[in-house]
Amino acid sequence: MANIKHPIFEAHILEGLCRTIGDTATGLSGTEIGQILLNSNIPDIDPQNTKWKRLYIAFAEWQNRHQCSNHILRFIQDALQPVRYIGKEEIFHDRRLEINKRLSFIGTELTETGKYKEIVKATTIAEAEQRANRLKHKLENRNIHTTIFEYCKAELLVENYFHSVFEATKSIADRLREMTGLFADGNALVETAFSTSNPMVRINYLKNDTDRSEHIGLCNLIKGIFGLIRNPTAHEPKIRFEITEDEALDILNAISFIHKRLDKAI
Repeated sequence: MANIKHPIFEAHILEGLCRTIGDTATGLSGTEIGQILLNSNIPDIDPQNTKWKRLYIAFAEWQNRHQCSNHILRFIQDALQPVRYIGKEEIFHDRRLEINKRLSFIGTELTETGKYKEIVKATTIAEAEQRANRLKHKLENRNIHTTIFEYCKAELLVENYFHSVFEATKSIADRLREMTGLFADGNALVETAFSTSNPMVRINYLKNDTDRSEHIGLCNLIKGIFGLIRNPTAHEPKIRFEITEDEALDILNAISFIHKRLDKAI
């Protein structure tokens, strides 16, 4: 991209980038901003201003003078060089994904290697969110079972934690019905499938007390997921059943564990 003269950013996109980079809680420090502006050959016009306004003034002046955004893109690339984030991987991914939501409106994306690549321009907020989804990335890093993505793809793409966990819990019941041919649901389905006297699904050979405990434990874990998540989410409006990102990750991890055990079922 260095040999191409890139168009200037529209004001609203430039402001969004500056607010993200200079965010009080998650953005760069004032010292980092000053150093990277210097590295990018962009004059630091108003260093005493708030961070995002300081950046906006510097960026706007530079691109208005040069009628391109090359050095602004250089600043972003420098700020998100992976080597800066050794030991701070989550901060790197969060910043990069938030920046990419804004860059998607100009048809550009910053990859995990710190290099730019061209993409099809986003035209709506939904498209931008879908291309730079933090929850999906974190789940992939946890090696979540592929079934999770099959059942809650649309919900994950818009980071809808409430419906993501709801759809994922339904995947367990659907899988048990597929494995057993049963038409039941909820606890009745689980208890019949994992019956200790006539099991239709076994995660071991039930040869001893340890095997029985493990078998019953998975049965109870599935029933617990249904009771904790599926029943409340099915009956409570979203506004009264709030699920945070961390909670969603933990719940989806538990559901993934269940699917991985079912992969090995006898």
